[in-house]
Amino acid sequence: MSARAVVTGIGVVAPSGIGADAHWRTVLDRTRRTGPITLFDAEGYPTTVAGEVAGFTAGEYADTRQLVQTDRWTHLGFAATRLALADAGLPARAPDPYGYAVTLASSSGGNLFGQRELQRLWGGPSRTVGAYQSIAWFYAASVGQLSIHHQFKGPCGVLVAEAAGGLDSLAHAVRTVRRGTPVVIAGATECPLSPYALTCHLASGLLSGVADPAGAYRPFDAAASGYVPAEGGAVFVVEDRAHALDRGARIYGEITGWAATHDASHTTASTGVAAGPDTGPAEATPATADPAGPADPIWYARALRLALDRAGVTPDEVDVVLPDALGVPRYDRAEAAALRAVFADRPPPVTTQKPLTGRAHQGGSALDVATALLAFRHDTLPASAGPEDPADGCDLDFLREHRRPRSRVALVGARGFDGFNSALVLRGAPPPRQGER
Repeated sequence: MSARAVVTGIGVVAPSGIGADAHWRTVLDRTRRTGPITLFDAEGYPTTVAGEVAGFTAGEYADTRQLVQTDRWTHLGFAATRLALADAGLPARAPDPYGYAVTLASSSGGNLFGQRELQRLWGGPSRTVGAYQSIAWFYAASVGQLSIHHQFKGPCGVLVAEAAGGLDSLAHAVRTVRRGTPVVIAGATECPLSPYALTCHLASGLLSGVADPAGAYRPFDAAASGYVPAEGGAVFVVEDRAHALDRGARIYGEITGWAATHDASHTTASTGVAAGPDTGPAEATPATADPAGPADPIWYARALRLALDRAGVTPDEVDVVLPDALGVPRYDRAEAAALRAVFADRPPPVTTQKPLTGRAHQGGSALDVATALLAFRHDTLPASAGPEDPADGCDLDFLREHRRPRSRVALVGARGFDGFNSALVLRGAPPPRQGER
């Protein structure tokens, strides 16, 4: 239980770019990467803006058999894992299969593949689905395919907690390292962009209906109107620190604390109201209607506190917070209230890049972890991509300019639909000396 878990490889495949360097350039330049949906014809849908991975060619990262058997969500996972292993200086095939594991997060599964097969079932003359429907759609498909392809035979698993899952995956990776597996692939990718998937998201009433990408997703802003969906995410090599040092690996940082709580309440259709057993069902209203009362931040605040306590970090040591940033007014206010409850009159800088990329669910929280680790690597806390006009109740210390870190400690928070709350504390390694990789 004394093993320390560090991150030695980062693989990003997201709207912000393919590769950690491309993602970091997008973050520094605050370049918006959301735009009209192109993966299918979204004309006629209330939401037409999303974050897509531009220029992604699945065949560069997976062979023909894998492409036929799996969904784009898994293709993104193949790519991010390959990039993470290369970044960590590890081989694609494990020299010790039982010393490597895969623990990723998932939520919606293989949407595009499933859409195609179901359309063939009810719209084609064969009235059948392909043999790989049950494999590609399955929420654990990426974990299974990656463990087979890379021959990683250690303890493998999948975490399902919607957006919070990206952080839960890394927490579980630390536990796996402490139980004796020296290398774990963790993180998440997502692809929620198909007619079926978008319809499911629209049922929540939390999606933005703004057609202009520049104004569609504005968390914590007075003009917030909901979130913009996105694909992609980030995958990491989480490694036993002693194992990493023995092989001379570059270390981005250490995962020092984590926590998860649950609101025990359902996110109701069209409102995001946390309806407890005594409140009855909420009426369907648009996300911008913002009915009275906050989306209860108590358990989210508890997750943030627990993560700091388990990391041995006091609130005033935190350099930066990367929040969930849903972009729904009541949820933004609730998140701001949770941060104030934890940090009182000493709020740390807050930065979010989600307006640039969209909300990639579990992939989005993993992408926030990549941003935090790269910030410490480059000795630069990136300015937040908003808000321009903070909403009432969202008065946080948003980073307006890049600045150097002080303590090299980041707190990443995420809230998954239906009550999931997770938090992760990262301690960044010192920046490389001149001439180091």
